[in-house]
Amino acid sequence: QVQLVESGGDLVQPGGSLRLSCVASGTIFRFYAMAWYRQGPGKQRELVADITSGGKTTYADSVKGRFTISRDNAKNTVYLQMSSLKPEDTAVYYCNAHWVQYNYWGQGTQVTVSS
Repeated sequence: QVQLVESGGDLVQPGGSLRLSCVASGTIFRFYAMAWYRQGPGKQRELVADITSGGKTTYADSVKGRFTISRDNAKNTVYLQMSSLKPEDTAVYYCNAHWVQYNYWGQGTQVTVSS
């Protein structure tokens, strides 16, 4: 059974920074593409950033230039470095692992951007 555990969510002021982490267990991490999604209040879940097993990254237009996704295969961990945070970044952030027919989700971590 694959488990994804996110951490790092917090309350932060506009313009601030946070780093989210997601640790995977129970799988061969390096085979999986990893992604971060978010779901804001009253909104649908949306893709924030994705990183392939080979390290290729893609980002939602709303976070380009502010967020960076990275992975450490030795630690079975994917990160989301967030900077210049805005109130509209407030959401529950979910880690996702996907490979062929396999698709797994973490439980989410809350990020609140407010003064």
